[in-house]
Amino acid sequence: MKPIIITVVILFIGLFIADVSQATDLPSTRKSRRVLGKVRPILANDLLSRGLSLSSPIFIRIFKKSGELEVWVENLKKYKLFKTYKLCRFSGSLGPKIRRDDRQSPEGFYFVKPNQLNPSSQYHMSFNIGYPNAYDRAHGRTGSALMVHGNCVSIGCYAITNEKIEEIYTIADAAFRGGQSFFRIHIFPFRMTKKNMEQHKNSKWHGFWKNLKQGYDIFEIERKPPDVMVKNKKYVFEKI
Repeated sequence: MKPIIITVVILFIGLFIADVSQATDLPSTRKSRRVLGKVRPILANDLLSRGLSLSSPIFIRIFKKSGELEVWVENLKKYKLFKTYKLCRFSGSLGPKIRRDDRQSPEGFYFVKPNQLNPSSQYHMSFNIGYPNAYDRAHGRTGSALMVHGNCVSIGCYAITNEKIEEIYTIADAAFRGGQSFFRIHIFPFRMTKKNMEQHKNSKWHGFWKNLKQGYDIFEIERKPPDVMVKNKKYVFEKI
């Protein structure tokens, strides 16, 4: 009996240390602590009313044309839409970012780790989406520090109001504290329906968008974002 108890205690301590380690990776400032303290209770109640938890894993999608940012929260091993936020603005037009200073916002499949949160942003609060990713680098695309941030100003980034970035930042912080090691953020020019793809069939980016649509379709069916890799300069996907 004693060896079992000892094993359980060791496992509990290990999990506690892992959780503390995860939390210590998170940037923190006086402002972020104030924001988190203010927003957490409100979000927790809002999520609970929808059968969701503030500490659950999250997934984000952005759609340029409609100017929308969706936050999805894991529930029973699938993801449920929590809230859709309206973007203030993004830079450029439909299509991917190609080079530094082209004033174009990225499209593609990215992920955010705890250290990519920025509570000291000059645009209130932000997180770095992780551009350029492996696909971007394979295509020689340049640029860096592309964010989702507040203040409704954009030079290549995705901008929302300060109130909205506080909510999204708090949800991300809570997911990391709950054990999520990174969250995925998928960015599309528009909702990748057959009708929308047909409307943009003459775009020079149509081939690129067909590749994006493969990942989009998996989530639409499975309600779980796929694993994304890059092979031969194309995105390839595996269901989780």
